[in-house]
Amino acid sequence: MYHMKSALKPQGCTNLKLRQLTRLTTRHYDQYVAATGLKNTQYALLSHVVGLGPIEPGELARRMQMDASTLTRNLQPLSALGLLEVRAGKDARSRLVEATDAGRAKKIEAQKEWKVAQLALNERLGEDRVVALHELLDFCIGCLDESVDQAAGD
Repeated sequence: MYHMKSALKPQGCTNLKLRQLTRLTTRHYDQYVAATGLKNTQYALLSHVVGLGPIEPGELARRMQMDASTLTRNLQPLSALGLLEVRAGKDARSRLVEATDAGRAKKIEAQKEWKVAQLALNERLGEDRVVALHELLDFCIGCLDESVDQAAGD
């Protein structure tokens, strides 16, 4: 679908445009999720742990497409709030991340606010544009993931 050639040439820096869109989108979601005491990034992490946990930090980082040091930094505030627990894994060298009961309850609370934010964004941008944006982003992510995989194999 996105393989068509165009006479138009890209203008400006794609990275800058994506970062601007990401900052504005994050600000939008944060305005809603903040009512729960979380940032949108914390909600996303908590949601992944609730859905996947107990999970090893390395696997969680891979699933969220972030590096391990970033994940460790992001786990700390949620752990300090008693929403996540990092405990011993199957052997002395492994760890598991798991949501606490308070974390699962906070995820449900924040998910309600996230849903309101999602619907407001859909309305503001238009559902057709959001669907098209998701398709384009998924396509681009797939292309970039393939190039990373190929580069790693060289």
